[in-house]
Amino acid sequence: MAAAISFSVPTPHGDRPLTLGYERAGAGEPLLLLHGIGHHWQAWEPVMGILAAERDVIAVDLPGFGTSSALPDGVPYDLSTVNTVLGGFCRELGVERPHVAGNSLGGLLALELGREKQVRSVTALSPAGFWSEAERVWAFGTLRAMRLGARTLPDPLIGRLSRSVAGRAALVSTIYARPGLRSPEAAAAETRALRGATGFARTLAAGGNVLFTDDVPDVPVTIAWGTRDRLLLHRQGVRAKRVIPGARLVRLPGCGHVPMNDDPALVARVLLDGSR
Repeated sequence: MAAAISFSVPTPHGDRPLTLGYERAGAGEPLLLLHGIGHHWQAWEPVMGILAAERDVIAVDLPGFGTSSALPDGVPYDLSTVNTVLGGFCRELGVERPHVAGNSLGGLLALELGREKQVRSVTALSPAGFWSEAERVWAFGTLRAMRLGARTLPDPLIGRLSRSVAGRAALVSTIYARPGLRSPEAAAAETRALRGATGFARTLAAGGNVLFTDDVPDVPVTIAWGTRDRLLLHRQGVRAKRVIPGARLVRLPGCGHVPMNDDPALVARVLLDGSR
């Protein structure tokens, strides 16, 4: 059931309120789901039902994305700050040390939570932070182009494009290998979410110098990469395995950067296996 929760975060000028939107379903051990930059919790909709059969699934809108408010002025969008916010969010829900799965930016955040021993297990789908400088420039340039496109398209045109397979490809083929599988409603909604993401610019700026270089010992880690990822090329998974030698590295055949919609059954199985 979609909901929102408000709590205070510390700033240089005292505590300020922050509201995070989220969806929660199912029962069992808690599994926190973190989306990528410019997206919203609905990125996980294709796998939510499968996961909820075995887990207490909590898909959250990160600060400044979806229905969540932006971080207060003066609060940086760095890994430490966002993960502190996520820790406060879990405490407000009464959730202690959940399993965590993340995609792209969410995968990087999940790995940082694992490094800090705040979670039971980590599953990272195409996580950010394992790029070369050239690959980072490519990814950031592509994201900026996607954002510009979303902000330039008139709203009625977004709706019309979403109603055809070719139109959905124009809207979302950068992140999906099989954009035609995305529903018209979902493709339009995530294009509008990218357009309205108040945290986009500050999050992208904060990631300019980010590399994940530490091992994640004593926490089970699964890293999965789509073979058709056009944003963060799947060779970055090999680098991730070198940094985290104990991680299980999984190949997602035929999947793009956001694999949950390209092959829901496969991705759900990877997430459930990673959180056992």
